Amino acid sequence: MTTRLLQISDPHFGTEQPPVVEALVRLSHRLRPDVVVLSGDITQRARRDEFDAARRFVDRLHAPRLLAIPGNHDVPLFNLAERLLRPYAGFQRVFGDELEPTFSSPELLLLCVKTTRRWRHINGEVSAAQIERMCRHLAEATPQQLRVVVVHQPVCVKADGADEKDRLRGADQAVRRWAEAGADLVLGGHIHLPYVCEVALLPGPPVHRLWTAQAGTAVSSRVRGRVPNSVNLIRYEPGGEPACHVERWDFDRALGEFTPAAETALVIAR
Repeated sequence: MTTRLLQISDPHFGTEQPPVVEALVRLSHRLRPDVVVLSGDITQRARRDEFDAARRFVDRLHAPRLLAIPGNHDVPLFNLAERLLRPYAGFQRVFGDELEPTFSSPELLLLCVKTTRRWRHINGEVSAAQIERMCRHLAEATPQQLRVVVVHQPVCVKADGADEKDRLRGADQAVRRWAEAGADLVLGGHIHLPYVCEVALLPGPPVHRLWTAQAGTAVSSRVRGRVPNSVNLIRYEPGGEPACHVERWDFDRALGEFTPAAETALVIAR
């Protein structure tokens, strides 16, 4: 049985483009994902109307399961009292109290990590306690499950170093421990740049092979240069060779639709 996971990142409601929003709703109806993941920066300024617009959007996707984590833009920036005392109140009002939701099915183990911090404006961080908590969840996975960890800020960036400043604080320790615990794939966003690559681990004994898939901005006008709006579809079928495919779907302005742009086959070792 093939499991389909649709990753939507950085929609930045408040800067959304209505034609792109409508095209993404149509895409979700066509692809019929089993799970939708929102990997942060759901809003532009964590305002009530922006969260409400995001909720209306995800309800229209008709996905059986939704998991969401807050990004740095989902924490109030200018309202310092809210930022210090109730930083996730807006997010929790529309997406529920759980800030690190999990999902498990016979084919999929999905673990979300809250990497935003109320005292950081942009940079993300993963703590030792969060790393080990994810490891305990990973230890409970079955051989048939694809094991996915979701963060907001990227755990690895391209070699040119342009995005190194935005890499998740604590990422080196996290990816090694998660690889040792059997994670297959880390999903991220934040930098509005889509790519798939194998995670380069710190020197040491060989460990489980780990991949990362970054998503672009799904519907926002805040695209990066000429990189279009995009989302990722992860398809996984236990026992296949390779079992996992990451498809990038880009918004084509001429067609007014999301269309396939790239596909990467991941080797999942067991």
